[in-house]
Amino acid sequence: MYHKVYVLDASAIIGGFSSKKHRNFITADIICEIKDLKSKLILESAIEQRSIQILEPELTDIKNVSKVIIKSGDILRLSDVDKNIIALAFRLKREYMCTTVVTDDYSMQNVLKIVNIPFRSVLTEGIKGIYGWVKVCKGCKKKYPHEYIYDECEICGTRIIKKRLKN
Repeated sequence: MYHKVYVLDASAIIGGFSSKKHRNFITADIICEIKDLKSKLILESAIEQRSIQILEPELTDIKNVSKVIIKSGDILRLSDVDKNIIALAFRLKREYMCTTVVTDDYSMQNVLKIVNIPFRSVLTEGIKGIYGWVKVCKGCKKKYPHEYIYDECEICGTRIIKKRLKN
């Protein structure tokens, strides 16, 4: 049996999204991302009333998400909090729940589109296509792996940038 659920990131909380009809989930690290007092109070109240529940992804789901974000290049743009939100959506989908992630983060939306997990935006229009990312030297155009830690090209010394690739 499929139950409709929402996984919320910080932009969903700040934007005031919370389904009254369906269950809402966050990871514990989302709480630290909420900085403004009003959103923090609303979130704390929702957690106390159990209209928003805290649930963590499992290691299997984190590993599966990591593979996808490395392949897409979104590893260059996603935080650990973002990865955990996507991994939680993986978990809930695996547990036969009809999961929608509520986020305005375009990189998260990109990964969700790749893995076919529905998403919706709160304050933005959302992405239309799927994109990949690569590190490239702005001067000589040499491509670097995502784990390359330096900001300058080892060949010409020019700044390395993150370049979007349309799939």
